[in-house]
Order: sequence, then structure tokens, then C-alpha cells
Amino acid sequence: MRKILFVVVAAVAALSAMPYAANVNPDAKPAVVSPELPMTTIDMPGGKIAHVSLRPDHAVVYDTMRDKHNGYIIVSKKDLRLYVYEHRAGEPDALIAHYPVCLSLNKGNKQMAGDMRTPESPAEHPFVITEINDASSWRHDFGDGRGSIKAYGHWFLRLQTGFRGIGIHGSTGNEQTVPGRASEGCIRLRDADIISLKENYAYCGMQVTILPD
Repeated sequence: MRKILFVVVAAVAALSAMPYAANVNPDAKPAVVSPELPMTTIDMPGGKIAHVSLRPDHAVVYDTMRDKHNGYIIVSKKDLRLYVYEHRAGEPDALIAHYPVCLSLNKGNKQMAGDMRTPESPAEHPFVITEINDASSWRHDFGDGRGSIKAYGHWFLRLQTGFRGIGIHGSTGNEQTVPGRASEGCIRLRDADIISLKENYAYCGMQVTILPD
């Protein structure tokens, strides 16, 4: 665990070498990184709005994970992407995959419940996945007139952030917001992508760093 923590700290410190691991597998094709994505506003039910990316994006797998317990996640608010890396002893860290995400409607670090912001983690103290819950029957009322609807995809990866109810999950009923800015603070993936992330990479104890806007 200490080795992975050291790698995550080094990754965040080395932002000039995008993407975000300090020693990325040279054979992996790096994701395109944009300092500021072109966005547009779309109308949502109930008069609400969402900010969505004008850049098409989809999940990309770059390499095969050898041991998921050496994996870690870095979420870039600027890129609207979740990156999966694997620490490999004696080798460069490997960029394994990336997934487009929807983050909070409001920018900035979360300060309080209800502020519609996604929390950011210091490099020295990444968040941790504490639970992996079957969320296929979970419902939520977004206050947009649709009432209580299924909204989390199949899985909810609960994060220890200091705030209640923050996690990585699917986007049932809201997939048009991925990639974009529309959530209440969680990290939304497309429903197929949350299944892929859970089945192939995620585990309880996995470290998750969320980089600032």
C-alpha cells in the first residue's frame, strides 16, 4: 500500500508529463489532454441544466491489468476522465484504461453537503474505495419532475472522502451528461463503463486521487 501511495503522490506531482502517472508505459498511447474542454449547456427535465462536453469520448483500454491490487485511479476534472493505472515493480507504471465521466455541476473543491461540488484529494492523502455495492435497484429523486428513478447503474463504489454519499457509479437515466458537469458531487460513468470498471479493476482499498479543476 505504501508503494502505491508513493506512486500516486509522484503522479500528481508530475502533471507536466501528461497523462498523470509519473512513469507511464511507453507503449501505451496517451490520452489526449485538453486544459479546458469545449462545453455546451443542455436542458434537463424540470428546468434544470447540465454542462456537457462537445468532445466525443468513449472508454479506451490501453493495456492488460496483471494484478488489480496494484491498480489505482486518478480522476481529472479538467479532462472529465477517470484513468486507471497499475504500479509494476521494476517497470514503468502502466496506463491501463480511461473512462469519460460526469462530475459535479459546480467547479471547485467540495466544502459542504449540497454544494454540488466533487471533493478533491491531496496527493499525499488519496481517497479510498471502502465499499462496492450493488446499486441496480437504488433510486434517487433529482428534483426535476421525474420523481424517484433508478440512477446509479449496476455498481456504487463508495469513497472515503469525509463527505457522506460520495462515490463512483453509473448514470442510469442521465447518460447524456457523460462526459460533462451535472452531478451533485459523485463521479458518474456510463452504465456499461461502471460494470467494466468494477469487473476488471476496482477493489476495496483501491486509492483514488481526484485532481482539481
